[in-house]
Amino acid sequence: MSAAPERSGVGGFFGHPGSLATLFGVEMWERFSFYGMQAILTIYLYHSATEGGLGLSETTATSIVGAYGGLVYLSTVVGAWAADRLAGPERVLFAGASLVMLGHVALALLPGFLGVGVGLGAVALGSGWLKANATVLVGSLYAEGDERRDAGFSLFYLGVNLGAFIGPLLTGLAQVRLGFHYGFGLAAIGMAAGLTQYWFGRRRFPPGSDEVPNPLPAARRPLLAAGVVAAAALVVVLVLTDVVRPDNLADVTVVLITAVAVAYFAIILRSGRITAVERRRVCSFIPMFLASFVFFALFQQQFTVVVIYVDQRLDRTLLGREMPVAWVNSLNPVFIILLAGAFAALWTRLGPRQPSTPTKFALGTGLMGVAFLMFLPMSGGTGNTSPLAMMALILLVFSVAELMLSPVGLSLSTKLAPKAFPSRLVALNYLSVALGTATAGSLAEHYDVRNEAPYFALVGGAAVVFALLLVAAGPFIRKLMSGVR
Repeated sequence: MSAAPERSGVGGFFGHPGSLATLFGVEMWERFSFYGMQAILTIYLYHSATEGGLGLSETTATSIVGAYGGLVYLSTVVGAWAADRLAGPERVLFAGASLVMLGHVALALLPGFLGVGVGLGAVALGSGWLKANATVLVGSLYAEGDERRDAGFSLFYLGVNLGAFIGPLLTGLAQVRLGFHYGFGLAAIGMAAGLTQYWFGRRRFPPGSDEVPNPLPAARRPLLAAGVVAAAALVVVLVLTDVVRPDNLADVTVVLITAVAVAYFAIILRSGRITAVERRRVCSFIPMFLASFVFFALFQQQFTVVVIYVDQRLDRTLLGREMPVAWVNSLNPVFIILLAGAFAALWTRLGPRQPSTPTKFALGTGLMGVAFLMFLPMSGGTGNTSPLAMMALILLVFSVAELMLSPVGLSLSTKLAPKAFPSRLVALNYLSVALGTATAGSLAEHYDVRNEAPYFALVGGAAVVFALLLVAAGPFIRKLMSGVR
């Protein structure tokens, strides 16, 4: 993509390029709808019909949620490829935002499993298209070597978490007062607001934002269409033959994402269109990919294990009244809102003296492990007896870990990306999130509120050990990065 980045020291949005405001806005509203819906999705699936839910088992519900979350990030591959070969990042982003809105409308209006299937499918595909290309467009606003880049991604991440904070509060309240479908309807309204502001702001992007870097020849498009039809037919066959079922959906998604990630790395590394330096940089991204996977395998349990814990183990009494389950999902983003500016200022102030990316990744992964170990003092109890203050402290650690890794990973994927494939390394970053999210659904199958301690000890301890290994490998990884920090 040949968009002309703003190279001046002063920009139009808190010292950054003015177009960052448009991307900040659309991502904020998309996250409002995404997290607002996801905050009530798990309990919608396993609560009984008399409570307005679908009455599935907890294992099946978390499998569906994990698979859905994994497919959201897996679809970034489709979005990145479409941007590189078919329509350019800006157009694909707009199409994805439109699809997300339609998915939430389906969840709100279509009954039962029909609404779940159509709605989650549309949201998963559209969110992936939007996320990969929003990240690429943010990266395109900065010149190579611009020290504002990490700070800009931290501000962008603030928009993500502003939406993620407000969404669960409103959808959770609507779910308790009016019912699940009203909560899903609020998510649809939020995405419509984001789509509207983006429509008016998209003209401000730098020239080249809609450029297709590597156009697919017209002669190959019929083959692409045939491949899409064949893939859809295969999915139908696997479902009808019970190879893919709701209770094993997360496990199947883990296998699929792993295969796609391995193939994606192989295709990029074997390409004759990348230089030797770019190839080393892509290799340096492999341990970062694994660290991100481990991090998100724990972090995304906010929507599987943590939801069940909040529903069945947490004392949710607040000011004398029991708050909705979904409200706990707003604790993490409110901590991010409070801390993101401080982290952005810290990275900007430190400049070249800030910790290297492998060090930031190790700190993030290790802190996530510590957060799970913090559940251990509360293990062994029964009923809704765990203190809300302790849950808030655990989610504060979640948030610090997230700021160490997630926005930095977005920034790193744009810095290490080969010029011939500007969107694909971003897609690989999201594939690590996809793999971790699907794994969060698979791991939840082994969680039992009646015997919590072994689960929290094993999962948290494994993450801490991985972080220590990453620290040991840090010098070798930095060498492969060839000057990128």
